[in-house]
Amino acid sequence: MRHALLQKVSRLVVKFGTGILTNEQKQPDPERMRLLVDQIAAQRRAGREVVLVSSGAVGAGMGALNHVRRPTELAELQACAAVGQLRLMAAYEELFSAHGIQIGQVLLTHEDLRHHERHLNARNTLLALLDRDVVPVINENDTVSFTELKFGDNDRLSALVAALLPADLLVILTTADGVLEGYGTPQARVLPLVERIDASITGLARGTTSATAVGGMSTKVEAARIATRSGIPVVIASGRRPGVLEQVVGGGEEGTLFVPGPARLRSRKRWIAFFHHPQGTLFVDDGARVALRDNGKSLLLPGVKRHEGGFHAGDVVRVCDLDGKEFARGIVAFDATAIAGGGSKQKELIHRDNLVIL
Repeated sequence: MRHALLQKVSRLVVKFGTGILTNEQKQPDPERMRLLVDQIAAQRRAGREVVLVSSGAVGAGMGALNHVRRPTELAELQACAAVGQLRLMAAYEELFSAHGIQIGQVLLTHEDLRHHERHLNARNTLLALLDRDVVPVINENDTVSFTELKFGDNDRLSALVAALLPADLLVILTTADGVLEGYGTPQARVLPLVERIDASITGLARGTTSATAVGGMSTKVEAARIATRSGIPVVIASGRRPGVLEQVVGGGEEGTLFVPGPARLRSRKRWIAFFHHPQGTLFVDDGARVALRDNGKSLLLPGVKRHEGGFHAGDVVRVCDLDGKEFARGIVAFDATAIAGGGSKQKELIHRDNLVIL
């Protein structure tokens, strides 16, 4: 299955985690970075387009500013990001130049990807860089974006970038060998294949105790959920293994492969599903759930039994069953106040074109 899924990869997004980029002093590790950049360069020589999503700015800044642990104060995090991002890009510039490869820095915030015109502009910018044989190096704009620093992570960003383009493959390189079964036991082993992300898989994922990183395996599995629903395969593997990227792209048994869904969502559907912080929640009855999920219908007001949040027309909301399980997202046609007031019983609250089944 791996070979069949990966044999035609022409555009890939690669994410470098902080742990594989920095040393024990929280500084960028030149030798590790060189080995990783060499692998990106090899993929470029093979004719593939590569987008790099790189963590490490906050970690590099921590070392420069003498922080032993990741700061909790926002201003200190932003200071670490400002200092560390400069050092990180200087290191990348030197390493890629040795291969005759140009790089371009792209700093993104959630707002850049949520707002539709800015979303399209970000995509066009990345495609323009790729057309000119430039490797985009992407990070969150942590010096100004407090939401991402508190709640976001570069695993999710890498999945959103893969969905934005879209890419043919997302590779998340980390300190772990993949998703582990039996973690902490002598029988621990890497799970080679995930065909469906369910409770049994999320239960295997853990957070992180790293002093420089956020997220851990749980955020990587959530990133895989975004990418696979967008029709993109994902591999989580160890960035410390020599030649890991060549092995992954070549279909070798490396890391954990997440199998994509059968159909790739259209660009606008991906934007609705993954690039927003939902502004509210609709709880629908079983009849509405079946109509939406199985029959391709729009959501009418009578199917909504209750709602939460002060959303407005044009906002993205979560759609849940009566047990609270989210199964869709969509753009509402009118405000929460109109629902509370009764509204038109036949008016479409979410048109099918503005609805995505997750």
